Amino acid sequence: MRGGAPAPYAFVVPTSRPRPRYRSDPTKVRVDRHGPNGLAVVVDRALFVFGAVYAVWFAVLLLRLSLDLDWWHLAYLVAFWVITAYLALPRLHRVLTEIYVPEYFIGRVHTADGLLGDPVNLALRGSAEQVDTVMRQAGWVVADPITLRTSWRIITGSVTRRSYPRAPVSSLFLFGRQQDVAFQQEVADSRAKRHHVRLWRCPAGWFLPGGHQVDWVAAGTYDRAVGLSLFTLQVTHKIDADTDAERDYIVDTVRATGLPVRVEVIEDFSTGYHHRNGGGDAIHTDGDLPVLDVSAVGVPEAPPAPEPEGAVASWTSRASAELQDNSAVPPRPAVFLVAVAAIATGALLQVGSVLGTGVPDDLRTGTTPDNRFLLATFTALLLAVVQVPMLVLILRGHAWARYVVLTALTVDGAATMLRPARELTALGPLQLLLVSTSIVALIALSDRSASRWLAALRADRHQRRARRRAARRRSV
Repeated sequence: MRGGAPAPYAFVVPTSRPRPRYRSDPTKVRVDRHGPNGLAVVVDRALFVFGAVYAVWFAVLLLRLSLDLDWWHLAYLVAFWVITAYLALPRLHRVLTEIYVPEYFIGRVHTADGLLGDPVNLALRGSAEQVDTVMRQAGWVVADPITLRTSWRIITGSVTRRSYPRAPVSSLFLFGRQQDVAFQQEVADSRAKRHHVRLWRCPAGWFLPGGHQVDWVAAGTYDRAVGLSLFTLQVTHKIDADTDAERDYIVDTVRATGLPVRVEVIEDFSTGYHHRNGGGDAIHTDGDLPVLDVSAVGVPEAPPAPEPEGAVASWTSRASAELQDNSAVPPRPAVFLVAVAAIATGALLQVGSVLGTGVPDDLRTGTTPDNRFLLATFTALLLAVVQVPMLVLILRGHAWARYVVLTALTVDGAATMLRPARELTALGPLQLLLVSTSIVALIALSDRSASRWLAALRADRHQRRARRRAARRRSV
C-alpha cells in the first residue's frame, strides 16, 4: 500500500470520538483482591515457575537418556522433543513474557505462551450476524473448533490427503481471551495453505487508540506451509511475511460481494515495522488499519442451514449471548480437564508400577504375587479416596483444593529432582511416564487461566451472598 502502488480502496480517516479517561480492561480478572503482592499471587507465581523448572529438568533428563545410541533410547529423543516443545519451552515463555510483554492493547495479539503474535490489521463495525452474512457471501467459512473429533480429522486428512476446508486454527489471544471466531478459505485443496482471519469482539466501552470505536478487531494472515515454530519447536503453520497483502485480500473479497459495506482506513494506526510473530515467522506491515462497516447489511430472516459441524450457528448465537451476559465468570478452562486426565493416568501408572516391579525392599519379605496385587489395589483405592474428592472440589471452584493438589505435586516433583543421578538414569519407561503425568498436571493446575477462573468464581460467590444478605435485610 506504500511505494506509489495504486491503493485498492480510498484512505479515509474515520471520525474519532473523544477518548475517555483510561481505565482498566473490563475483561481482566484479578488473581487476588489483596493486591499484586498478596500471598495467593506469590504462591501462584512460585508454583508457575516451579512448573517451568520441573519441565526443563525432565527434558534434560530425557536428553541424557537418549545419548545411548540404540533404538530404544532413540525413543527418549522423541520424548525429549515432545516435552521440550509442548511443556518446557511454552512454560518458559510464559514465565518470561509475564515479565516483559505488556497486557494492554499494542496492536498485536498473543499466543497461548504469551509471545507476541500476528498484528491486528483489520477492524469491523456491526453485529455478529452481519459479520457472518458478509463473510459467507465473500466466500469464507468458519473454522471448526479444536476438539478431539476435529483433531482426528486433521490427522486422517493429512494421511489420506483429503481436503478439510473448515480445519481448526490455533488459538490466539486478545483482551484476555481467544478469538471469538475464525474465517478461512482453503487454497487449492491444500492442507498447508489457506487464507484466514481471526476476530475478537471489543469489550463494552473500549476504544482503539485515538478514540476510534469499533465492534470487532481482527488479525488476518496467509498460511503458506507447515513447519516447526522457531520459538517452541512445535508443529505449526508458517505464515507469509506480507500481512498487508492478506489484509487487502480480505477487504477485496468483502467489497466484491456488492453488499452495502463501507471501507475506511485509519492511516498509520501503528508504526510500520518488520518483526516476527509467535511462531517465529517474519512479518511486516505498513501500519494502516482498514475498518469495514457492515452495520447497513441486512441479515436474512431465515438463518442459513448450519454447516457440517454447526460452527456458524454456534458462534453467532454464542456471541449474542455473551453480549447480553453480564456475568464476570468466564467458562471453566480446559486446563482443568487436562489435569484430571493427567492425574487419573498417573494413578493407573502407579498401580501398574507396583504390579510390575513389586514393593520396596523393606516390604518385600514374604510378599507373594497375590499380596502385590492387594497392595496395588490398596494404592489405587488410596489415590481414589484422596485425589478424586480434591479433583471434584477443584472442578466445583474451591481454590484450597487446587493448592492441596499442587502442593502434593510440587513435593513429589522436588523429591524426584533431588534423587541421585544413578537412580534417575535407571528409571524405566513406566516411571518416566509417571513423572511426565505429574508435570502435565502441575503445569495445567498452575496455569494462569486456572487461578483467574477460581478467583472470578470466588468473587461471584461473594457477590451473590452479598445480594442475598441485602435482600434479607430489605425483607425485614
